[in-house]
Amino acid sequence: MKVKVLCRNPDNYVRETKKDLPKVPRNYDPSLHPFEIPREYTRALNATKLDRVFAKPFVAALEGHRDGINCISKHPKSLSTVLSGACDGEVKIWNLSTRKCTRTVQAHEGFVRGMCVRFCGNSFFTVSDDKTVKQWKMEGPAYGEQEEPLHTVLGKSVYTGVDHHWTDALFATCGQQVDIWDEQRNSPMQSYSWGVDSVSSVRFNPVEVNILASCASDRSIVLYDVRMPTPLKKFILSMRTNVICWNPMEAFIFTAANENYELFTYDMRRLDEPLRLHTGHLSAVLDVDYSPTGKEFVSASFDKTIRIFPYDSGQSREVYHTKRMQHVTCVRWSSDNRYILSGSDEMNIRVWKANASEKLGLLSPRERNAKDYNKKLMEKFQHHAQVKRIARNRHLPRSTYMQMKEHRTMLAARLKKEENRRKHSKPGTVPKISKKKAAVVAVVE
Repeated sequence: MKVKVLCRNPDNYVRETKKDLPKVPRNYDPSLHPFEIPREYTRALNATKLDRVFAKPFVAALEGHRDGINCISKHPKSLSTVLSGACDGEVKIWNLSTRKCTRTVQAHEGFVRGMCVRFCGNSFFTVSDDKTVKQWKMEGPAYGEQEEPLHTVLGKSVYTGVDHHWTDALFATCGQQVDIWDEQRNSPMQSYSWGVDSVSSVRFNPVEVNILASCASDRSIVLYDVRMPTPLKKFILSMRTNVICWNPMEAFIFTAANENYELFTYDMRRLDEPLRLHTGHLSAVLDVDYSPTGKEFVSASFDKTIRIFPYDSGQSREVYHTKRMQHVTCVRWSSDNRYILSGSDEMNIRVWKANASEKLGLLSPRERNAKDYNKKLMEKFQHHAQVKRIARNRHLPRSTYMQMKEHRTMLAARLKKEENRRKHSKPGTVPKISKKKAAVVAVVE
């Protein structure tokens, strides 16, 4: 008896060319692979370890200033252009692709307190202790031409900050009051004051472009609308706010950098309590800036560190520091969401990676697929004890670590003291107030 059987050579239908390896057919049915979860957990653990091994965030240092960096400004049209102002009145324009200074301007005689680039990117504004507001061309002077500002306004008091409107030819300055200027006029269009000695910072909203906010020395944050003759709202915090930054994706959300080592995220429609409280810094927070996606922000502090916070988390996901970096005075997140720039007291501008373990340069399709796969595995197993411990581990300088331990001890003692006072007092006389509600002292309409 003969039995006929169909027989095919796998080389004829599995391999595209003769030099290809034979493809092995796989069945991804979970019921046929009982060890799939343990296998994926091992891969996630290894991916988390490799992520920490390759976490080298520092990219470059831009050297050239002769005094401490006081402010940094991004160019709205060019990713590779960054401006920095120093305490000696000098402004430098940097090309990040070559990591070199392309132009130096002796803009003022005192500190450069604030700087902003015009929305179209062809000029920039600076303010200083010499009571002037100056507008400069972005391009350098022609051959034989002297370096002169396009426009100079002499004020009555010191200006401490400046910011430009996102779509119109308007800019705002702050000092003894908040002034709204037209670029073609020598006197302010509008002036706002609300019983404040000095205003330290002012920022326009990138979404609702006619809204701006300022923080003042009386611990207050004031909201304004350039279409209104008077300020909108004012609320007073327990300690002074140094600077605020608006979320570029949500019109009502902003984050305030405070003197009490913390950052507060507020919704401008409900100011009696912050949405979130961000902790981790060990000294006053001096600057804050959002990423272009609005999902994270970076903060600079007097404790010589930079921290990256998810907008919806109270704890930072990254802490950047170096041995030589002193008090960090200003920080900016690049417009391509890949880099962070920081300026500090020791005259250096540092460039950091926003994702510490990210590989610079182009990735092959195979590398990109492996990166995405590892990222998904780490997200899947992020709450497992071992993966969580490795992902959260950070090496800090000894001084910072000891300061953190001391800060925790002081906080625990304060909480215990409040609990004892509540326990030994008449019920109801010492109410328990959350840390969020204690942050805001009063809201004034």
